[in-house]
Amino acid sequence: MTRIMYIESKAGSLQGPARIGRVTFSRSGRSVFYQGNEFLRVTGFKANYIEVGTTEPFWISGPKRNGLDRLYGPSGLPVEIDDDVREEYWREIRNKPELALRKRT
Repeated sequence: MTRIMYIESKAGSLQGPARIGRVTFSRSGRSVFYQGNEFLRVTGFKANYIEVGTTEPFWISGPKRNGLDRLYGPSGLPVEIDDDVREEYWREIRNKPELALRKRT
């Protein structure tokens, strides 16, 4: 199963680099795969996944219709949108098809 998700690194601080991209879930739903990396579900206050290879923390969640995806509020940092999901993200999730060419939220 695949789904468009919000993926934010929590390695450096409470707000880090973030992306909107398509992930694949393991059969158990405990792991998420994105761009060749595996993320394992954990319990934590600022992260809900860790990258298996590096143990770096990440926040991964479904993107919100209003675009306010960051766990700790707006940061001014752009959220990049992967090319392969950009049109679907703007059309289906944000309901703003006129922004389909926009690469950042």
